Amino acid sequence: MLPKAVSKPVMLRLPADVKTWLEQEAARMMASQNSEIVRCLRARMDADKRAAQRERATG
Repeated sequence: MLPKAVSKPVMLRLPADVKTWLEQEAARMMASQNSEIVRCLRARMDADKRAAQRERATG
């Protein structure tokens, strides 16, 4: 978990189906909903970074 000094609270509105999925996924992973949101965002960040690296490599 990040220290509070680096963490910033965010208010988030989710469609009902996304919220339901998030609740189920967090329970399945035995994790908090917050950690699941962070995990998903980091996965997207990593995917975008890899795509940008591939694009630079292929010119």
